Amino acid sequence: MSTQTILVIDDSTTIRKMVDSHLTQEGYRVVLAPTAEKGLELAPELLPDLILLDHQLPGTTGIEVCRKIISDPKCAHLPFVVSSTLRKQAYIEYMDVPNVVDSLPKPFKAELLKSTIANALEVGAMIVSSQTDGTAVPEVVDDVADCSLSGDFSWVSLRELLDFLNNGNKKGLLEVELDHDRVWFFLDEGRIQTVVSASMSPDKVAEHLPDSLVPLAPLLKFTMSSGFTSQLDGFVELLDRKVLDPRMLRTLLRFQAAFLTMNCMYETVKSFNFYADRDLPPLFKRTPLQISLAGLLIEAALSKQYQPEEIHQSEHSGWIRKGLRGQNLDRSGLSAKHLQILSVLGSEPISTQVLADKIDLSENEVQRVLEGLALADWVTKKKIESGLVIVALESDPVGSKLIHDTFAAGSNDWNGKVVRDEFGLQLLLNRNTTDLLAIELTGQELKLPKALDSKLEPFIEKGCLGLILPEQSAEEELSSELALLPILRRPYDQQNVIEFFEALKESAEIHFEEFVSTNSVSPELQTTGQE
Repeated sequence: MSTQTILVIDDSTTIRKMVDSHLTQEGYRVVLAPTAEKGLELAPELLPDLILLDHQLPGTTGIEVCRKIISDPKCAHLPFVVSSTLRKQAYIEYMDVPNVVDSLPKPFKAELLKSTIANALEVGAMIVSSQTDGTAVPEVVDDVADCSLSGDFSWVSLRELLDFLNNGNKKGLLEVELDHDRVWFFLDEGRIQTVVSASMSPDKVAEHLPDSLVPLAPLLKFTMSSGFTSQLDGFVELLDRKVLDPRMLRTLLRFQAAFLTMNCMYETVKSFNFYADRDLPPLFKRTPLQISLAGLLIEAALSKQYQPEEIHQSEHSGWIRKGLRGQNLDRSGLSAKHLQILSVLGSEPISTQVLADKIDLSENEVQRVLEGLALADWVTKKKIESGLVIVALESDPVGSKLIHDTFAAGSNDWNGKVVRDEFGLQLLLNRNTTDLLAIELTGQELKLPKALDSKLEPFIEKGCLGLILPEQSAEEELSSELALLPILRRPYDQQNVIEFFEALKESAEIHFEEFVSTNSVSPELQTTGQE
C-alpha cells in the first residue's frame, strides 16, 4: 500500500509551496527539504521514488548534492530531476550522472511540473530540452495563493489556534508544518471536517488501524492525499452509486484524522499557514466529520496509537472540568458516555476510579478519555485535598481575605473555602461535602439567617458550627444554643483564625464521642446487626 514519494530539495519557499500544492493534488507523497543538508539527511531515510533537485543552493550546488546522495549505496539508483533558471548551462554539469533522468527549466507552469514528474517516474529516461541561455527571471509563472494567517508555534499552541479558528467559524485550510511532514486541517462551521497529510506515508497510519478497519487500509493511499485526484473522483462516484459504504469510509476518515491530530500534539510543530475559504475536496464533502478537536483527541487516546504510561491515577490527584470557551457539546462528536464524564466533573477534583464507578465504564477507558480531554484543555488534574473541609461565610473583605489566605497556606489538617454572601454559601453546601461550617452573625439580634435554617441545623446538632461575631457584640445576646459554639470575633488575625478552626474541630470531635457513647450497643448485638 505504498504511494510514490517525491523529495523536493529547494531553498525557495515559493517553489516548495507550488510543487507541494500541485503534486499532492496528484496523489504523490511530497517531502520538502529547504536546505542541502536537510536533503542529504532525508534521502537515505526516505529512499524516495524521485528527487526534484534545485541546481542553485546556498553554499553548494545541485551536482554536489546529487553526487553525495548517490555515493550512499542505498541511494545509488535514486532518479533525479534537476530544476534551474540557468537551463542549458546548468544541465551540462549533469551529463555524466546517469541518475539525472530529466530537467525542469525555470520558470515552469504546473502542467509542465506534473508531466515532467510523471514521465520521469514512468519511464525513468532522460528528456533533454535545448534551452537558450537566460538571465534571472521569476521562478514561477502561476500565482501561488496567499495565506490569510501565518506564523510559528513559539507563541501559540496548535490547540489554541484551532480553538481560535473554530470558535470564529472560520472556513478554510490550516496547514501545519512538522519536522518531516505537513498536516492539513479542513475547517468549516466551527468544526474540523477532515485531516489529511500527503507527505506522510500511509503505512504509518495503517499499522495502528483497529482490526475492523484493516481491510480498508489500501484506501489510505488515496484518503491521505489532498483529495483532488481523479482516483478520488472515482470514490465519490462509488458513494453516489451506494457501492461504497459511507459509514465505514467515515469511520476510516475519523481514525485517520484522529491519528494525524494526535501526531501533531506529540511531535514538534514548527509553523502554520491558514488559507481562508478553501473548499473541502469532493470526497470529504460527502463524508464530513463535523467533529471537535476534543472528539479527535479522545478517538486517538482510545486507540492503540496512544499508550499512557500509567492508567491507575494517584489517589491524591483527581480531575476537574474547565471552561469550554464557547464549545457546543451537541456538535462535539463525543459519545453519550463520554459526555457523561464531563457532566459529572465539577470544580472539585474526582479520581479516575470514582468517575469510572459513577458512569459504569472501565478505569482504562475513563483514563484515556480524560487524557484526550486534557489535551483539548477541557479538563485538568488537581490535587485532592485531604483532611477536614471547612466553609466560612464572611462578608467583611479584610476578614474573608485573611481566612482565604489561611486556607491557602495549607499548614493544617483542614482546608476549605470562604464565601461573601448567603447565596454563595447555599450553592457551596449543595455542591460540595462540608465537614465544618463557620458563619457570621450580623445585626443587633445576632441570629442565624432564617433562609439557612434547614442547612445549618445538622451542623449545630453535630457541634460542627462556629460563629463569627461583630466587634462590639456581646455574647450574652446569643441564644443558649449558640452560646456554646466556638466564636471568632472581629477584628482578628491569622493566629486567631487558626485557633478558632482548631476549637471548631475539637467541638465536632467531642460531639462525635458523646454520640458514640450514648448510642453504644452490646458486642453481641454489634456482631449480629440487631437493634
